[in-house]
Amino acid sequence: MSTVIEGQIVDLFNREIFPGQLIIEGDRISQINRTEKSPNRYILPGFIDAHIHIESSMLVPSEFAKEALKHGTVGTISDPHEIANVLGVAGVHYMIENAKGSPLKFHFGVPSCVPATSFETAGAVINSEDVKTLLESDDIYYLAEMMNYPGVLHGDPEVLKKIQYAKEIGKPIDGHAPGLRGEAAAQYIAAGISTDHECFSLEEALDKLANGMKIIIREGSAAKNFEALHPLFDSHPEMLMFCSDDKHPDDLLVGHINELVKRSVALGYDLFNILTAACKNPVDHYKMDVGLLKVGDKADFIVCKDLNTFEVDETYIDGVCVMQNGISEVRDLDIEVVNNFNSLPKKEDDFWLRPIDEFPLIEALDGQLITEKKLVKPSILDGNIVSNIEKDHLKISVVNRYNDSPVSSGLIQHFGLKNGAIASTVAHDSHNIVAVGTSDELLMKAVNKLIESKGGLSAVSGDVEMHLPLEIAGLMSQNDAQYVGQKYQEIDAFVKSMGCKLHAPFMTLSFMALLVIPKIKMSDLGVFDAEKFEFLIKV
Repeated sequence: MSTVIEGQIVDLFNREIFPGQLIIEGDRISQINRTEKSPNRYILPGFIDAHIHIESSMLVPSEFAKEALKHGTVGTISDPHEIANVLGVAGVHYMIENAKGSPLKFHFGVPSCVPATSFETAGAVINSEDVKTLLESDDIYYLAEMMNYPGVLHGDPEVLKKIQYAKEIGKPIDGHAPGLRGEAAAQYIAAGISTDHECFSLEEALDKLANGMKIIIREGSAAKNFEALHPLFDSHPEMLMFCSDDKHPDDLLVGHINELVKRSVALGYDLFNILTAACKNPVDHYKMDVGLLKVGDKADFIVCKDLNTFEVDETYIDGVCVMQNGISEVRDLDIEVVNNFNSLPKKEDDFWLRPIDEFPLIEALDGQLITEKKLVKPSILDGNIVSNIEKDHLKISVVNRYNDSPVSSGLIQHFGLKNGAIASTVAHDSHNIVAVGTSDELLMKAVNKLIESKGGLSAVSGDVEMHLPLEIAGLMSQNDAQYVGQKYQEIDAFVKSMGCKLHAPFMTLSFMALLVIPKIKMSDLGVFDAEKFEFLIKV
């Protein structure tokens, strides 16, 4: 039995819009017919997030899908790097199996850097032979972001093996090289790395484009590069894609890739160039199992009210309407709880920090993953470096979650807390506990709340404590997006009531332990110079 869908058809290949009808037989489009008149609604290919860590939504894939489908997302290029750092290969399989219970077309890659560096404690290792085995699976579509760009540039044998295996199997290799330019960028790209989502300036993107690299314009909950990179639509539309990278649950409730399409159209860029980036380029690059509104294609498409707001009325995948009028048809699944958490409760004096005359302070930058570094004269009390609230020099600590080890502490600026502490087990990339606070006592309370629950977000101030449990690997909840999004909004508002001015405090906090992003970060082993790749202070 065939299905007929009528409307204004947006044809990306012939770059035209015409009244017509789709004839769907089974899961494919059997005919596209022009008509004299059709309803004033628009039928177009669905949107693709070309690089996302589903774990950052704090939702398992099946729950993520329920919300993403409402925004017209039909497929993702998903790197399960976060859960892999906690659970290894088993974590990758966990994501794949849960995703199979959803119609949304998740396309997973194999994480290339688990652990991301040798300067932190992760919960697992995925070596080159693990990578090869995973790449041979039909469930794996690419080698995920090669964050260890120094390893590429310096010929690290294990890194080069992973790249070679992807080349031999014929699967693309994603990049991750913030700020890399010139000869170094050319060498990195020549190794076979085809994309980058980390460009934070137009000049950097143009430099990489000149060497044949495709640029994924990122607009996530923490890192926002759209404003810097959107002029590329005038010069390199065929080389662009969109991604969110990390999308918090409250932001997912509002929108997804459709928001970037809407913003691009509002700026006056060519509609077909924008939709090519949002819909077609990822499908071509990653050989995705997603249709593009052609005869013979899988019937994956969306129906929008107009081509300005891109409000989605219906989402179809494999010929089935899986979302209509804001109601998702994704079924509820029994969600298995998996974890790896072995830290014992901490005492206040575990957060003691040895005095030195000039201390390397982390300057957090709102909306960026990069940080700045400066030397400051620390405040000292009873032989312990303490937070200076007036200067906004707060103590930041990283606690090993995988075994009981000494606490690593440093100083950070721009969180702005006046009386309180926040902590999270979403702490890229190894997902130890990262915390910022105005006193050692409050740091202890926030951290111990997470040790007690074995993962999540916490915030404490005075006698008030708030907590969002993330029982799956300390990264994801068993609950749906509405529940997690509301709880996240509540704890986020609580943190801002303590004086924090950051747009997404927990998202920013989560990247303060990401050692592969310059300039200075924290690991469970000490304060780390992410440019020189060496410790400034060790535990």
